[in-house]
Amino acid sequence: MEPLTATCSELTASLSVERVAVASLPTEWGEFKIAGYRSLVSDEEFVVLFKGEMRREIPTLARIHSQCLTGDVFGSTKCDCGAQLHQTMQMIQAEGRGAVVYQLQEGRGIGILNKIRAYALQDEGADTVEANEQLGLAVDLREYRQCAEILFDLGLCQVRVISNNPLKLRALEDAGLNIVERVSIQVEPTERAAGYLRTKKEKLGHLL
Repeated sequence: MEPLTATCSELTASLSVERVAVASLPTEWGEFKIAGYRSLVSDEEFVVLFKGEMRREIPTLARIHSQCLTGDVFGSTKCDCGAQLHQTMQMIQAEGRGAVVYQLQEGRGIGILNKIRAYALQDEGADTVEANEQLGLAVDLREYRQCAEILFDLGLCQVRVISNNPLKLRALEDAGLNIVERVSIQVEPTERAAGYLRTKKEKLGHLL
């Protein structure tokens, strides 16, 4: 435990993000705190919802949720993003402790306009990976180090990560977090989301 604590202390002392403000946020699923962060090395901003006391020695539920305007806000049935976000909040509420970092990297980092362009190609039969490739875009441009730094700043070192994405898990470990458990998240898929989830599993290696 001592080496882990020292490592966390060292990482927390050299953060490239800063906390801007914290407020209370009552939601449909319970009472949370909401905090805003900004990067010190880019123009990126982050939001984190958290609940309960954040302690280094307690393995705590945590999720990095990438922004999905279409799913999170508009309720798109093409993906499972909104359902996963809401299920995560319910899990944290039930646990009484946890955090979800909301990463403003729409469409795996390609932005909302390119995401809509990719949707248009999907309407013609491409899957999500093929659509990005046809646009000359990377399949996944996301970077998670500053998301991990936000968890450090909250006081977490040991996490139970809510994710099906092995690349995300590896990135968080590389950033210095101690992942003591992967917590699977499964939501009832809609008929329209079946192909999207199949691509996630077969081409992106998601643990579904």
